[in-house]
Amino acid sequence: MADKFDEATQRELTNFLEQEQAKSRLQASVHKFTEQCWNKCITGSVSTRFSRGEESCLVNCVDRFLDTSLFIVKKLDEQRGALPS
Repeated sequence: MADKFDEATQRELTNFLEQEQAKSRLQASVHKFTEQCWNKCITGSVSTRFSRGEESCLVNCVDRFLDTSLFIVKKLDEQRGALPS
């Protein structure tokens, strides 16, 4: 079916699909990290507020997740830049 589109339309469709796949991967990562932080930090019963310890744990968990994600992205960019063209 993709053969029926001109080259510009095929490129646009490919870019759109890549963007949607990237969004999907990001959403999956956020879901996984949310679940991990929740399971690690929320120890009591759920109420309208987190305890001070739970809140601190969640903040630290999110910060470490973001730090790690940025580190990985930076390393991947460095590796991609080091590849011969």
